[in-house]
Amino acid sequence: MTDFKRYLVTAALPYANGPVHIGHLAGCYLPADIYVRYQRARKRDIKFIGGSDEHGVPITIRALKEGITPQQVVDKYHALIKESFEQMGISFDIYSRTSNQVHHETAAAFFKKLYDDGLFEEKETEQYYDEKANLFLADRYIIGTCPVCGNENAYGDQCERCGSSLSPEQLINPRSALSDAVPVKRKTRHWYFPLQDYEPWLNEWLIEGHKEWKNNVYGQCKSWLDSGLQSRAMTRDSNWGVKVPLPNTEGKVLYVWFDAPIGYISATKELTPQWADYWCKEDTKLVHFIGKDNIVFHCIIFPSMLKAHGGYVFPDNVPANEFLNIEGEKVSTSRNWAVWVHEYVKDFPEQQDVLRYVLCANAPETKDNDFTWKDFQDRNNSELVSIFGNFVNRAMVLMHKLCGGKVPPLHLDVMDKADEDLIAEFEATKTRVENLLEQFKFREALFEVIDLARKGNKYMQDKEPWIVAKQLATDPGKQKVIDNCLHICLQLTANLAILVNPFLPFTAKKLLHQLKVVDKILDWENAGKAKLLSVGYTLRAPELLFRKIEDEEIKAQVEKLRAGSKKPESAGQPVENKIQAATLKPVIQYDDFAKLDLKVGTILSAEKVAKADKLLKLEIDLGTEKRTIVSGIALHFAPEAIVGKQVVVVANLAPRKMKGIESNGMILMAEDGEGKLHFVKPEDSVDPGSGVS
Repeated sequence: MTDFKRYLVTAALPYANGPVHIGHLAGCYLPADIYVRYQRARKRDIKFIGGSDEHGVPITIRALKEGITPQQVVDKYHALIKESFEQMGISFDIYSRTSNQVHHETAAAFFKKLYDDGLFEEKETEQYYDEKANLFLADRYIIGTCPVCGNENAYGDQCERCGSSLSPEQLINPRSALSDAVPVKRKTRHWYFPLQDYEPWLNEWLIEGHKEWKNNVYGQCKSWLDSGLQSRAMTRDSNWGVKVPLPNTEGKVLYVWFDAPIGYISATKELTPQWADYWCKEDTKLVHFIGKDNIVFHCIIFPSMLKAHGGYVFPDNVPANEFLNIEGEKVSTSRNWAVWVHEYVKDFPEQQDVLRYVLCANAPETKDNDFTWKDFQDRNNSELVSIFGNFVNRAMVLMHKLCGGKVPPLHLDVMDKADEDLIAEFEATKTRVENLLEQFKFREALFEVIDLARKGNKYMQDKEPWIVAKQLATDPGKQKVIDNCLHICLQLTANLAILVNPFLPFTAKKLLHQLKVVDKILDWENAGKAKLLSVGYTLRAPELLFRKIEDEEIKAQVEKLRAGSKKPESAGQPVENKIQAATLKPVIQYDDFAKLDLKVGTILSAEKVAKADKLLKLEIDLGTEKRTIVSGIALHFAPEAIVGKQVVVVANLAPRKMKGIESNGMILMAEDGEGKLHFVKPEDSVDPGSGVS
């Protein structure tokens, strides 16, 4: 369906366990805001939904660290996050929170409907339990030694030193983060959603029906579906969250990834009594803006939940972005390696659009990108100041100097090809920007806007009205040439205000003020027109749109970032040096190394481990035998893509059970500076079982 009567746009609900950083903005909130502002300018019926995700393990961990209650945590950070978004011009129609009563009621009713329809599987399983704290432990509540790098404080889901994805079963000497006690396994009852039952529908709706989605989104979804889906628990043992709406379920809440996306629905309920029009009518276009770590939840799990419930529309698109690194390092909130939004607006008052510009121009739309303060400075000074701001300022200054402060007339009798070509660019640029925005290509769309200002600069430089003005004493007819040049430049300025508004709304407002026009001119239907400003209309004195950012400011920000982070001394080194420094371990003797039995193996089969997103069960040919090895690489490789690959195996590692599967060995992996895993393997194919020395 292509003719939509209304639009519903959601942006991922940030955890209310800390402030938002620029990686969050670049990932989904800025692109969502650009898209929404553009659609509003087109006068489309659109609602922009946001809110804080206030349940789940990150909240309770933060409460534990700060010695306060989970409610105090979410109250504190919800207010800070909401203010940060407002300061950056992220124009939600509503910014709600999942601790609101309407959300608890909506999420509980959604779960109860699926339960009453007999769609859940009730299972009793064994999970880690802290006998001192008397509660079941989520993965993040379990700490132990990382089997990859030896970090003694790795979490049960990830090691933050080496970045390896883990499961609690892989940790050596696991202990509770709450009491330091050794956790034990205890039986617990939960309700599982059978995702595998929705595979046929997902293949038809998503794989066959949405091949136009971004490659990173479509590819990740296809990989998951090709590997086969499994039942997933939709409840957890906790006292913080939406209570399971069933008898005898004290101490059980809805899984945060079950209740969080329902937050989009409950927030829309808060916003408008007509909420069902946006969620249940087929002529609604639903678009989820998210980061790549949320793709599976928004493209597979949540749509399956909506399908199971019935009566809801499905996402028309999920334009997920990749990650934004900072100064060559992955963002780490635990190490304070981040540029926090609330601190940016204090350090750079009235400069919100500079950050919006840089994050959009360098958006991680198709791959991880890197934010550096030097690039921030360069883009501001060489693009916003020298191109966009320079063109507008020159046009306004010359209009006051050469045309009496009024919009001069356009004289058709002296128009030349350069005049006609630039006017033609108004409509051409509008069309290109429009097409790119509809395709969620925000970076390219912004380039077109800046490029129009660049063309305006070149046009003005070629026309040289300040030089022509010197000829007026002997040739008064030259005033027409000056008038035409500045008339066209001022009309271009008005077009820039319209075109840049979705990206840089604060700048658009400044332009409207200087041009003495009302907000109505920002309607998209006005873009591309060459008669936006009336001849003879008096304009205000020029004001600089952007200021130059000095070296001292950038140096201060880099020093602040490094001084405030809990980083190893390797910070600031080139990536390859940082990797080396991070992986250096104590010196060993040759006899220690000789104890390792390293052999080359060939992967015969690979499959996902049930109820373990990060684990793959591998069958490996070691020449004289076949081994089963469980490896935490499922988030990096699709099972079918690694069959036939050769790997290096630690063949004499003591067996360990993971998710009930005995793992006999470990495969060696290399991790690059971006956190991506690569197989360690022989340069040429060798016989399985060949020794490595």
